[in-house]
Amino acid sequence: MNKQLQATLAAILMMSTMQVSAQTSSKATPTTSKKVATKKAKPESATDRQIRELREMMQSQQGQIDSLKQQLADRDAKLATAAQDAQAANATAAAVTAKSESISSSVEANTAAVTALNSTVSDMKGVNEGLMTTVIENKKDLTEKIESPTTLHYKGVTITPVAFFEFANVYRTRSMNSDINTPFNATPYPGAAQSHTSELNFSGRQSRLGGLFEGNTGPFKLAGYFEADFLSAGATSNENQSNSYTLRQRQIWGQVATKSGFTLTAGQMWSLVTETKKSTDNRTEVLPMNVDAQYNVGFSWERQPSIRFQQKFKNGLTLAASLEEAEIIYSATNANANFFIGNAGTGGGLFNITANYSNNVAPDVIVKATFDPKVGHYEIGGLGRFFRDRYYPNQTNVTASSAGAQNDTKKGGGVFANARFPVSHYLDLGAHVLAGTGVGRYGTSTLPDVTVHPDGTLAPIKSYQGLLSIEPHPTKKLDLFGYAGAEYAQRTVYLNTIATSANFGKLTGYAPPTSSNAGCNTETLPTSAGNGLAGGAPYNPGVPGNCQGATRVVMEGTAGFTYRFYANPKFGRLQYTVQYSYLTRSAWAGVGATAGSVAAPKATNNMVFTGFRYYIP
Repeated sequence: MNKQLQATLAAILMMSTMQVSAQTSSKATPTTSKKVATKKAKPESATDRQIRELREMMQSQQGQIDSLKQQLADRDAKLATAAQDAQAANATAAAVTAKSESISSSVEANTAAVTALNSTVSDMKGVNEGLMTTVIENKKDLTEKIESPTTLHYKGVTITPVAFFEFANVYRTRSMNSDINTPFNATPYPGAAQSHTSELNFSGRQSRLGGLFEGNTGPFKLAGYFEADFLSAGATSNENQSNSYTLRQRQIWGQVATKSGFTLTAGQMWSLVTETKKSTDNRTEVLPMNVDAQYNVGFSWERQPSIRFQQKFKNGLTLAASLEEAEIIYSATNANANFFIGNAGTGGGLFNITANYSNNVAPDVIVKATFDPKVGHYEIGGLGRFFRDRYYPNQTNVTASSAGAQNDTKKGGGVFANARFPVSHYLDLGAHVLAGTGVGRYGTSTLPDVTVHPDGTLAPIKSYQGLLSIEPHPTKKLDLFGYAGAEYAQRTVYLNTIATSANFGKLTGYAPPTSSNAGCNTETLPTSAGNGLAGGAPYNPGVPGNCQGATRVVMEGTAGFTYRFYANPKFGRLQYTVQYSYLTRSAWAGVGATAGSVAAPKATNNMVFTGFRYYIP
């Protein structure tokens, strides 16, 4: 409302008040006056009309003023409420802002955590993928080990079965009444009836059973090994019906090996003389690939009880020593009966009562050094032997007496070397030699170790053995092999000067040149009548008469192949081997059939072997 309006309203109010007061004064009458008749209203003047209009206007404006006041009051109330609401809103906003800031901080922290979590999840995803791959591979590996284990497990010991199953046969142009192992030094001279007949034998006896047992304690490793075949004959063995040959111990030994490279092995095993592929480790022996279970002439070996000490060094050098079972192979002509070496086996002592055993004074002692560079394998070693007998100096007297009997020990031994190296990926070459006195037993032909002096003391025989090998490998399935070997025993004789001896004036020992070889090339008649026993008619071929035939050298050349039809680490290996060998046995010259003639008989043999084998994986 402006000032002008306010002034107008004030003036109107003052005039109205003055008029009302005048009218009220002029009309007033005493309370006792009589009622007068109503007067007729005067006509409204212009002023009254203006006043009335102003009054109505003022009333209307008053209503508007009141309304405005009410509105103002309402507005003020609303403003107050709004202010309160604003304050509350500000407080809420502040709280929300604080909470928002807190949430924002939390969100940032959560964002960082989520980022880290995402990274971790990504890493975990990679790990899980790797873990899943590992689990799948482990599952496959475990399944493979369960369904196709390479070893069996008993407590802390792993067991690896070893076996092959063989059908083999041998054809010899000169019969030797032998299975697939050839007694090379018994090849018949032409005068033997069997040299005019051939033989064909089938055999499954070389089939082998065995197992390797291993336990790793941590500081050292324990191992035990055995293998057996059926190449032996018991008292009831025959080929008439059941072919019931006995199980034969080939190897059976125990072993302890330390992390420092020291190994101790004890039991029956290959001799330390035998060539190995690596170090002097058992079960790495290098054998000719022949089907012939006697291997090849010139190959030096034994399988016998022994104890072996081995130390490996980091530069590929190994030093080893062994103490091995001793035995003596003896041969002599014109020997006096004034000594003995041993005796036949005693049944109660579990020796073979049909075989001879020497009374040994000491084990054979063998030392060997091997070297394994990046290419090839090389060995050098020495062999020491001790030969004891009991001799009787007075046995040759006119009146024989055991007085003065005493024991005598002679020493023998030799040196040996082996070398094997690959010329290429497809060809391996090997060479072996052993030379010494009294070492014939270590050759595959088992030539004699010792002969005897006329006084009854032993005399070691000088001997040489050698083998060359060539083994091509043109394909993974095919191996070829060729071997050339020889074993030699030197003539060792002494003139008997004991006047009272029945052999006085004769040469005593191994292969005297005065011995007769006159009948070595003349066939004879069967030697005995039938008696129902082995060797009786009609199993009694003639043997040469007047045929000393002491072996000078045995030689053998061999060629063959092995073809593997099938080889799978899960199911095993199937292979076929063919071997051809040409064998010669040459004797020391002796007295011939005619006066003054010299005879040096020679025996030959052609042999063909085949072997069909299944090896377990």
